[in-house]
Amino acid sequence: MNRKSEPLAWGLLLPTLIVLSVFVIYPAVQSFLLSFQDVEPFSKRSFFIGMENYQVLLRSPDYWQSLRVTFFFLILTVVPSLVLSLTVAVLLDSNPFFQNIFRTLFLLPVAISSSMAAMLWIFIYNPTAGFLNYALDVFGMTGPNWLADPDWALVAVAVATVWKELGFNIIFFLAGLTAIPTELKEAAELDGASGWQSLRHVTLPLLSPTLFFVSVVSVINSLQSFGQIHILTTGGPMGETTTLVYNLYRDAFVKFRTGLASSEAVVLFLLIMMATIFQFRMAKKRVHYG
Repeated sequence: MNRKSEPLAWGLLLPTLIVLSVFVIYPAVQSFLLSFQDVEPFSKRSFFIGMENYQVLLRSPDYWQSLRVTFFFLILTVVPSLVLSLTVAVLLDSNPFFQNIFRTLFLLPVAISSSMAAMLWIFIYNPTAGFLNYALDVFGMTGPNWLADPDWALVAVAVATVWKELGFNIIFFLAGLTAIPTELKEAAELDGASGWQSLRHVTLPLLSPTLFFVSVVSVINSLQSFGQIHILTTGGPMGETTTLVYNLYRDAFVKFRTGLASSEAVVLFLLIMMATIFQFRMAKKRVHYG
């Protein structure tokens, strides 16, 4: 870039830099600083207390339970979402005649808001008039009160989350499958490779960059999930759906413990960063470009 074009470049970047500074960088720095302070509710007064907020988190059984819930929620959402979306994408890619129709059907849940999706699942999970328990009753089984049963609430929220995000992953997998040269698949067939062998040794290695991207985004989205939890269960029953984000929300906007909530936000950011770094390191061995 020559010096004459620098003013134009900065002029084009300036709006984005301003938005990022105001809505991302400044709140992040402010949250980090607040994590070392005790903030009085409904006032601007705060007192520096060092690492005390982080020590409170380490001693809090509720926080450790929310960490456990977040881990299980991550497993229950990311793994099924990746497996199901990849399976559906492969099936649609092998039969492109129905691709446009099913792509639209699977993308519809992504287009609606989290609140609308949660309200739909509240009706499905209704213990007396819900479709799910009605379907189970047809087969002679009695369904539980899905959202109020501690054994099933997290699973119920995870199913709703997977349904909501499935179409997003399918679209990316379909794009990745379309980019794979058909000559390679045809060569595998000529060599006598079965469908499974072609998928394992040709399709998946060439699809690994897309799989890597989708897995990173899925993990981040799962760790940041809030809307469906708030509407479906409000963190209950007995804290079995209280994730780190929901625990953060409750401390910040229900208990008004701003300093403690800020420390939770910092810890959550570090966990997301560690998970992303781990995935990038794994990608060096398993992701093949070109």
